[in-house]
Amino acid sequence: MYMVQTYHDYFSRTSQNLYKSKKVKIPVPEIYVIYTGDRKTRPAEVSLAQEFFDGKQSCIDVKVKMIYDGEEGDIINQYVMFTKVCNEQMALHGRTQEAVLEAIRICKDRNVLKEYLSSKEKEVVDIMMLLYDEEEIMRSYVESERHDERIETAKEMLLNNEPLEKIIKYSRLSKETILKLQKE
Repeated sequence: MYMVQTYHDYFSRTSQNLYKSKKVKIPVPEIYVIYTGDRKTRPAEVSLAQEFFDGKQSCIDVKVKMIYDGEEGDIINQYVMFTKVCNEQMALHGRTQEAVLEAIRICKDRNVLKEYLSSKEKEVVDIMMLLYDEEEIMRSYVESERHDERIETAKEMLLNNEPLEKIIKYSRLSKETILKLQKE
């Protein structure tokens, strides 16, 4: 989506008409990912087809250039360091504002993104909390879906007159929950 928007902006800036029969000129795309996690291997490039489709032929394949650490002190290196400090603070304080504020304090003390964090601290806190909220929403949604699947499994097993212990084992629901379902 980002690439489509980037091309859209490019066509607008260069006053190219997409709706004529004349072919438009577009720059060759380069896609980068700044990877901040831990990986056993560090490929210079990652292919969408290789990573997600087991290398099978696909009508589209995107090759992404990977950036891992940057050069000592450059903006990429500082960003990677910031994300690592954030992860450390989340491990200590959870996904809380305290974790974000402590990560910012530590980074400013270590001269990591110091100027940016000093001038945009509120915005950084706001965006980090929004990201944490979105992750929590997704985690909650997934857990809710799993719970619904467990309920459906238990109901089906109850209809098949399976023993209570077997239903508990396979649905991973409590005995109380299954007994309530049985009464419904």
